[in-house]
Amino acid sequence: MLINIGVSIFGILIFLFLFWKRLREDYAANIIFESAAYILIGIGLGFVVSLKFFPAWFFWATLSGALLGLLSVILRFKIKFYETLEAFVIGSLPWLGLIFLEDSVVKSSLSSFLAFLGILIMLFIAYYFDTHYKGFSLYKSGRIGFTGLAMVALIFLVRSLIAIAKVPMLSFVGIREAPISGVLMLLSLVLLFNLGKVKK
Repeated sequence: MLINIGVSIFGILIFLFLFWKRLREDYAANIIFESAAYILIGIGLGFVVSLKFFPAWFFWATLSGALLGLLSVILRFKIKFYETLEAFVIGSLPWLGLIFLEDSVVKSSLSSFLAFLGILIMLFIAYYFDTHYKGFSLYKSGRIGFTGLAMVALIFLVRSLIAIAKVPMLSFVGIREAPISGVLMLLSLVLLFNLGKVKK
């Protein structure tokens, strides 16, 4: 229990730092941290609801809560969707990695440890995308948001493939995971395509 709390606090601190770092050049600190608070409250509410009614779906419940929090801050503070989504994704990856690492240690779970390694690889991919996306020939607009949407598409592609392979994994709901993750992957790719089009 103490380990879980410690990991959660550390993960939240990392999330707050990265979320602030991604948005600090465009928004005041109070707006950034209040936005982060909305998202964290959404995550917390989603998690509590899932524990009470459908514990197996806690990933989707917390994700829904986070997206509701994200939508709330976009409407309230008029901040840009793609930039904020990207900050949320980049900030959440290390936190998610810590959750898998904790589960692998506490429960001696090989699948969770492999998921942790997968998150590390995704972080390196995110860094590469973030530093090179403006040079991608297929992404002609060069607008901010490529890294966030590309990582969302990659995450849900991996989740869909793992579900199809029926690999037991923390936060997965079996084969039902595949179509849901697949739809979100395709949605991310559509948004990425629209974002990459050059404005005339």
